[in-house]
Amino acid sequence: MTAPAPGWAIDADVVVVGSGVAGLTAALRCAASGRKTVVVTKARLDAGSTRWAQGGIAAALGDGDTPEQHLDDTLVAGAGLCDETAVRALVTEGPDAVRRLIGSGARFDTDAGTGEILLTREGGHHRRRIAHAGGDATGAEISRALVEAVREAGVETVENALVLDLMKDARGRTAGVTLHVMGEGQRDGVGAVRAPAVVLATGGMGQVFSATTNPAVSTGDGVALALRAGAEVSDLEFVQFHPTVLFLGPGAEGQQPLVSEAVRGEGAYLVDADGVRFMRGQHELAELAPRDIVAKGIMRRMRETGADHMYLDARHFGAEMWEHRFPTILAACRSHGIDPVTELIPVSPAAHYASGGVRTDLRGRTTVPGLYACGEVACTGVHGANRLASNSLLEGLVFAERIAADIAGTPDGAGTPHAAPGPVPDAAPGGPLLVPEARYEIQRIMTAGAGVLRSTASLAGAAADLERLHTTAAAELSVDGKTAEPCVESWEATNLLLVSRVLVAVAREREETRGCHWREDRPDRDDEHWRRHLVARLGPDAELAIISTDTADFPPVRPGARAGAGTGTDSPGASRGPAGRTDASAAVHHDPPRRDNS
Repeated sequence: MTAPAPGWAIDADVVVVGSGVAGLTAALRCAASGRKTVVVTKARLDAGSTRWAQGGIAAALGDGDTPEQHLDDTLVAGAGLCDETAVRALVTEGPDAVRRLIGSGARFDTDAGTGEILLTREGGHHRRRIAHAGGDATGAEISRALVEAVREAGVETVENALVLDLMKDARGRTAGVTLHVMGEGQRDGVGAVRAPAVVLATGGMGQVFSATTNPAVSTGDGVALALRAGAEVSDLEFVQFHPTVLFLGPGAEGQQPLVSEAVRGEGAYLVDADGVRFMRGQHELAELAPRDIVAKGIMRRMRETGADHMYLDARHFGAEMWEHRFPTILAACRSHGIDPVTELIPVSPAAHYASGGVRTDLRGRTTVPGLYACGEVACTGVHGANRLASNSLLEGLVFAERIAADIAGTPDGAGTPHAAPGPVPDAAPGGPLLVPEARYEIQRIMTAGAGVLRSTASLAGAAADLERLHTTAAAELSVDGKTAEPCVESWEATNLLLVSRVLVAVAREREETRGCHWREDRPDRDDEHWRRHLVARLGPDAELAIISTDTADFPPVRPGARAGAGTGTDSPGASRGPAGRTDASAAVHHDPPRRDNS
């Protein structure tokens, strides 16, 4: 991106970008292995998406539960697109990862008599396997414990810092990141952290849409950085809309209060304005069906009745249960004039979680040497077309530990202790920046054209509108050299536009309904043609190439190999087109499936 040249630099072995459960776990494990580790985070250490997680963390910890049962539920929720090898790693390593988290200081709710961890259910789970803390403040407790552990370990941190771009050496390997620090003194303005290993743990991109459960910092910065660096991204079309977000009115924008799935897990049910439980008969688990099914059920009922929201009924909980089990949600509802002890809770779906992201292998490696990704920014193959409730915190834990193990076991290149510092590059000519106000136009375009309900017409309209924003900014830059003033808000808007254009491009390619990708004009799931992943990558000229796998299995990640190299991508028919272009020239090319079972 267009930015001033770095004016200061830090040298490290590993730089972790992000301070949620994935980022802080990776940082702790890397530091413990002797790597000089620096954590860069966009706001405060505890201000990411993790602290907003209400429900809990899923793992086979209860009597009678097994990783195999957890695997089965995950595969069903993923609607045929989970990589089973990745899921198996998640569910088998998950219980011990949670125990290590407890060892780091996290305190989960326990039975007063036995001391056993209390477990609840959420959508898509056939057993109680969700560990929670503070009733409905699990994320806040995990964040507290990890932040304290990082500070006690003396890990260097850079707060209030927006990552800009990946730096590479002459061989194309990762050499660190450039970033802008919103501070004072030596680390103010644009600088660099030089390191042979970069771990992206930047969280999601929910701010692409007008209404989301994500905090304001979730602007897709990690995915945008990876795309500009030439890394592959996958499954971006699968954005999960949480079915029960507190409805604040038809014009509500920004971060919306979440009403955790655990509320339904404890017995709350969905009703329309007439009190009809409309999820009965739509799925064997009714209100506890996977999230995509519940979100679709709510949307269908809204269309049938002409309403703009439905209701969650938990009045039968009583005041004591609300106050002890769900104090955070109770306070949020009451702050908006709703008392769930005596009233129905108005709810509607809102953007919640990106099941896709930067494509990785089972060690968290991306297709750029030295660049890793974990947490919501990554696409490990675990979530498929729809994340199973409360698997996100677990994925962050398990794959962060795998990344740290890979870095610790790498004798050369990424992870080399005390790598010799390289020069800080001058600022390279960047593309056009958007004015900060474009953020809101992008959100409205995406909500209208690529939200819960999508169609050929809506996606085409979104693509055209997004292309117009880019073309206008590019024309001004090419004609008179003018672009928006480099600042946090313009960089964020530019990231949002890039991510949105790629998301719409792949959503136009997938002509079916699967998981949380709902095409009104293609209402059926088509396993014959679409049980496969769409993988996208920006080329040197910022052209977007979209390919697909032949099966639901992920092909191997080979850091340093050009997207599809050696697998036919460059043969006639391989897709090529500018980012966001979704006309007939963006045809999908099917490459032979390959796996990385490391």
